[in-house]
Amino acid sequence: MLIPLTQTFLSDSIQGMKSILRKIVFYSVALFLVAQTLEGVKVSGGLLTYILGGIVLSILFVIVRPILSIVTLPLNIITLGLFSFLINAIILYLLTIIVPGISIAAFEFNGFSFLGFIVPQLPINGFFAFIVASILLSLIIGFLKWLTKK
Repeated sequence: MLIPLTQTFLSDSIQGMKSILRKIVFYSVALFLVAQTLEGVKVSGGLLTYILGGIVLSILFVIVRPILSIVTLPLNIITLGLFSFLINAIILYLLTIIVPGISIAAFEFNGFSFLGFIVPQLPINGFFAFIVASILLSLIIGFLKWLTKK
C-alpha cells in the first residue's frame, strides 16, 4: 500500500514541476517574441534577463492576476472581458519595476497593409504601449498553450 502512494506522490510532484517549468519557458519565449516584435519593449542583459522575466511573469500571473481579476470582476463583466488586457498591462508594469533589465516605452507603429486592408502609421504612447504589449503577450501565450495541448 505504501509503494503506490509514494509513486502517486512522486508522479504528481513531477507533473507539478513540469507545469511550472512549462510556464516559465512559455513566458520567457513570449517575452522574447514581444521584445522582437515591438520596438518599445527593450530587454537588456540577454538570455538571463529573459529567463528571469519568465520566472517573474509566472509568479505574477499565478499570484497577482487572480487577485486583480477578483477585484475588477464587475468591470470585467461590464466590458465583456476586455478589461483583462488592462490587468495584463498592470502585470507587465509590475514586471518592469521588478526586473530592471526590462522596459516598455512609447514607440511608433509603422502600419501595414494586407489584401487591401490598411492600418496607418500610429504613435503609441506609454500607457498604450503596455496595452499593446499585453495583448501580444496574451496572444503568444495562448498560441503556445494551444500548440502543447494534449
